[in-house]
Amino acid sequence: MRQMSGNVARAAAIAVVLAVGAVACGPDDSGAKNAGGGSDGKPQKGGTLSVLNNEPQTDFDPARLYTSGGGNVPSLVFRTLTTRNREAGAEGTKVVPDLATDTGKPNADATVWTYTLKDGLKYEDGSPITTADIKYGIERSFAAELSGGAPYLRDWLVGGDKYEGPYKDGGKGLASIETPDAKTIVFHLNKPEGEFPYLATQTQFAPVPKAKDTGTKYESHPVSSGPYKVVKNENDGEHLVLERNPNWSEATDAERKAYPDSIDVRSGLDASVINQRLSASQGPDSAAVTTDTNLGPAELAKVGGDKALAGRVGTGHFGYTNYIAFNPKVKPFDDPKVRQAIAYAVDRSSAVNAVGGSSLAEPATTFLPNQKAFGYTAFDHFPAGASGNAAKAKELLKEAGHADGLTVTLTHSNAKGGPKGPEVATALQDALKKAGITVKLQGLEANDYNDTIQSVSKEPGFFLRGWGADWPSGGPFLAPIFDGRQIVKDGANFNTGLLDDPSVNKEVDEINKLTDLTAAAPRWGALDKKIGEQAVVVPLFHPVYKRLVGKDIKNVVISDWTGVLDISQVAVK
Repeated sequence: MRQMSGNVARAAAIAVVLAVGAVACGPDDSGAKNAGGGSDGKPQKGGTLSVLNNEPQTDFDPARLYTSGGGNVPSLVFRTLTTRNREAGAEGTKVVPDLATDTGKPNADATVWTYTLKDGLKYEDGSPITTADIKYGIERSFAAELSGGAPYLRDWLVGGDKYEGPYKDGGKGLASIETPDAKTIVFHLNKPEGEFPYLATQTQFAPVPKAKDTGTKYESHPVSSGPYKVVKNENDGEHLVLERNPNWSEATDAERKAYPDSIDVRSGLDASVINQRLSASQGPDSAAVTTDTNLGPAELAKVGGDKALAGRVGTGHFGYTNYIAFNPKVKPFDDPKVRQAIAYAVDRSSAVNAVGGSSLAEPATTFLPNQKAFGYTAFDHFPAGASGNAAKAKELLKEAGHADGLTVTLTHSNAKGGPKGPEVATALQDALKKAGITVKLQGLEANDYNDTIQSVSKEPGFFLRGWGADWPSGGPFLAPIFDGRQIVKDGANFNTGLLDDPSVNKEVDEINKLTDLTAAAPRWGALDKKIGEQAVVVPLFHPVYKRLVGKDIKNVVISDWTGVLDISQVAVK
């Protein structure tokens, strides 16, 4: 998330939940097409794809969805100006045109972005898609009753902070979005945003015909611009059935393969049940996938002993970092030497083991994930090795006036098995003890934990935290956590280190001006390295996602944008 106001920062928590859950967590680094059992031969059109999920696909309205790159199931129904490149690995982190002919044309300072629609675009009823529909789709996302989607446009568009949506504007619309003709749309921003093409992948950019808008009821049958249309939506996304949109044209959509004839999405299933059904692959489950359920350590152990099952496991890497957070306003963490001592003392191997081992997590010494798209730059300012550097930690504690050791409290979530849970906290407690640091553990229930660590007034001095990005760039990773202008004193705050360094803030602004994202990436990496010297966080590990697919699933594609099997590429025949 870039240069977020308080409103945007508060919504970031939702983004993280979606990114690591229903949107972007999932299936081997091979990301191979045609992976999975029964995948011999070229994928064919036909058949029904089953999706077995834990969480329902609620709020199936493009205005209300908060997705990464347009989401997974949503992107089958909602096309957007741009989309993620539907390729495996690093190639999948790129932005490519979708409804538009290109990824956007910026003016000199990236405050105005212009898009032109492709020819021959139609809705499910055969009517043409126009830029007026895209403008209207964006405007309705400002309506209070349709809130929940990505909030950047409220911050970025001129006048967006005061706009209340088309149901209250008397037909005036949002002046900062112009549609000079049916194929051209122009966005006027209040500050340079070189990453606007990333934002244009969000479902708020999906077209909505004004005459078909039914407000809060629109989610039950949204008008499709993608390869599938909604024919059933029961219990707010608990059971979704999608069938082919006869007016979708493959000639206008280079990204979505749309192999199955229909897609049946059932939710509310226990995670263990989902994995058991995928493992057994009986009946319809042989042509099933999941978009939100990972394999756990015990299940991976079982898979490891079965060659056929192992061949049906995909591995994905979504941009997410779990870390130790400090509040430098709380003693003794106001002393950089104490923070550095803890950074040296951590045992990343034990922390990784606490969340299931190296199959499910990779040790981290940088805040940015190890992917080129984020601008990853390797560094380790406080080398702890694999199991901690207790001697160096003791040396720093002595310099800080704690030669006889130190007692501190580590706040964590009570959610067992999670990256911020008691297992990771205990691993850190054991590691720091070797350096003479006695750690008392304070566990909090989920809601209380989030309320506490996101409040400037309540924030403890030493706690566990995690962060994921809305798109694969260093901007939505570094700005919310380290830009001093994003400190929110009266709401959900994510700049936990309360860092307000003018040189950091200035560099964020300078990188935001760049429209060459290849040039911007190493700048984000250099900024990560600079911030890391201040030890306001200690990176611990990046998650790895493991997912099982049914034995008849073909064409498994897993990108580094989402880390999950891309449902738009899957075939069942």
